[in-house]
Amino acid sequence: MAAPALLLLLVLPTWPSLGLPQWPCVTCCHPAWPPAAPGSFTPGSNREKWVQLSHVRPTIDLSILKGEKGETGVRGRSGRSGKEGPPGSRGLWGHKGQKGQTGLPGTPCQHSYAAFSVGRREGLQSIKAFQAVPFDTELVNLHDAFDLVSGHFLCTVPGVYFLSLTVHTWNYKETYLHIMCNRQAAAVLFAQPSERSVMQTQSLLLPLASGDTVWVRMFQRDQDNAIYGERGDLYVTFSGHLVKPATEL
Repeated sequence: MAAPALLLLLVLPTWPSLGLPQWPCVTCCHPAWPPAAPGSFTPGSNREKWVQLSHVRPTIDLSILKGEKGETGVRGRSGRSGKEGPPGSRGLWGHKGQKGQTGLPGTPCQHSYAAFSVGRREGLQSIKAFQAVPFDTELVNLHDAFDLVSGHFLCTVPGVYFLSLTVHTWNYKETYLHIMCNRQAAAVLFAQPSERSVMQTQSLLLPLASGDTVWVRMFQRDQDNAIYGERGDLYVTFSGHLVKPATEL
């Protein structure tokens, strides 16, 4: 504590303008008088002048201590992705775009056709238990797939076919026919003996494979079996056509 006290003694005599009293030198650590409470000194005393002396506080201009701006540092790593927020509301419709260019022409569609329609003008009576019905009139016969003499249609385009058989019954005779697929009966057309002849029709959808044959068979039981016909009119017809080829199924 001796050094600060000596510095104070050296500085104070050089400030005569402050009006400081000429007190004897004392140390700061051991004051010559006890500190007095505020307002305990009499006005005009030298001690009051000493107490009322203004404090001098040094200030430092930090702007002169501030250095120049440094270089930009290295960019840090990217932070973690945040949680996905809720979906936003639907935006407005955009403007209609321009018409695109015309595309290349496609491959032409390959249509498959198969159809037949034949008839019989003459009547026919069965002479044995099972008898194929031949036909004598050709109405439609695409690709010559139907043989009139044998009465068989040969399937060359596999798929689903619609088949229909119409006959005129004979008075007092039974009419019993089968629509055959190969050697299997697919449907029956039947009419009991009656004094009045009528027109009977049977139709069905049938899947056919390539090489299958479709034909009409008469079936004789214990009584006469016949279908009626005349030269001038067409009473018996047998028709079929492809509904959908197997390639499209």
